[in-house]
Amino acid sequence: MTVHSFTVKTIEGNDVQLSEYEGKVLLIVNTASKCGLTPQYEGLQELYRTLEEQPFEILGFPCNQFGSQEPGSEEEIQSFCSLNYGVDFPMFSKIDVNGDDAHPLYKYLTYEAPEVEHGDIPWNFTKFLVDKSGNVVKRYSPETEPLELKKHVEGML
Repeated sequence: MTVHSFTVKTIEGNDVQLSEYEGKVLLIVNTASKCGLTPQYEGLQELYRTLEEQPFEILGFPCNQFGSQEPGSEEEIQSFCSLNYGVDFPMFSKIDVNGDDAHPLYKYLTYEAPEVEHGDIPWNFTKFLVDKSGNVVKRYSPETEPLELKKHVEGML
């Protein structure tokens, strides 16, 4: 099993099999629009733009589990991200990342992250780096700025 084994819903409500991203390095991030870390959307978009010619994708998963900081509808989230940060990387439906109702993808990510990085997601903007084959390579804390990951991503391309 790899990340490519999962099906997720786009923010528009369409099913997407993550196998469509096979051959690309992925950065998977749980996001929120009303969080102190929300300005990381800017860094994520800059990283995405910088590497857009490469086999690289950022996948954003809105989550309302931390301080109810993502209360809006999918349409409101999409509009916020586009208008405020020019986000054009793929965004997906709002999900839970912890607990019994956690999306299966996030159960997998938190289990498969190497070394001592297992366990619940602590906050919005936790990042997972996934290789071209769909294997979880590294988990980064919410405080890790997206542009700090550029060298890691480039090393995997």
